[in-house]
Amino acid sequence: MSTIDRHSTAQLIDGKAIAAKVHAEVRAEVAALRSQGLTPCLAVVLAGDDPASAIYVRNKVRACEATGVQSVSHVLPATTTTRELIALVDRLAADPAVHGILVQLPLPPGCDTDAVLACVPPAKDVDGFHPANLGALAIGTPALVACTPAGVMRLLAETDTPLDGARAVVLGRSRIVGRPMALLLLNANATVTVCHSRTRALADELRRADVVVAAIGRPRFVQGDWIRPGATVIDVGMNRLPDGTLCGDVDFDAVRAHARALTPVPGGVGPMTIAMLLSNTVRAARAQATTEARPR
Repeated sequence: MSTIDRHSTAQLIDGKAIAAKVHAEVRAEVAALRSQGLTPCLAVVLAGDDPASAIYVRNKVRACEATGVQSVSHVLPATTTTRELIALVDRLAADPAVHGILVQLPLPPGCDTDAVLACVPPAKDVDGFHPANLGALAIGTPALVACTPAGVMRLLAETDTPLDGARAVVLGRSRIVGRPMALLLLNANATVTVCHSRTRALADELRRADVVVAAIGRPRFVQGDWIRPGATVIDVGMNRLPDGTLCGDVDFDAVRAHARALTPVPGGVGPMTIAMLLSNTVRAARAQATTEARPR
């Protein structure tokens, strides 16, 4: 199956097809580990009653079931305190049968997100949010990498997007997407510019880019004439419009007239995030088993 739809002006990057390829790889790895007596296990912590979070968690659990990864869900009320969350994460951290811990964000108001995430051991941090994992990425020795940026890198690889020496612009600087994305591109030998709300002459920065990754949460913000002809554009945005439809951070119809390749929303980056979560869980399980097997 082709991962690029060539029927439009820009090549549309088929995130669903590439995610399915990752799922198949995960299934094979899980089967191999199970034959050795090891079942990768992901623990998911959901606190509060945010509808979107509940959907995300349900999709993650289904993906685990489809690939053979064991999942354990801990659903807590919106009244859960930081101390209670930390106590649960500490228990999961100490459980050798749990290889990955995912704390679904956002947490309920009043909870200290940084404190909770800091309690997830780096070896079980399948979201790649722990300062130790971000630090490892910064010095070029990544272990577990944030799922969405890792998924973007896989999309770029699958579509033969050259990165060595390329000019890349990351629009957004969050620690969930923007910052790790910039580091991954830098580690791939791209020349990286990070743009944000304070960037001057933003459109000019984008026009120089061979690769654009948009992750700012502003619907249809990136305009067509901001894109250099032949650039690859990855739209991480997922915005719900007043009529209920979804759109990305890129003005899709305008940008596809300029770009070489472009991700749709939905169906582009979204499927890759869960796929890379599964990949991280398997990687974490294998690494922990190797560590435990080493002589002390």
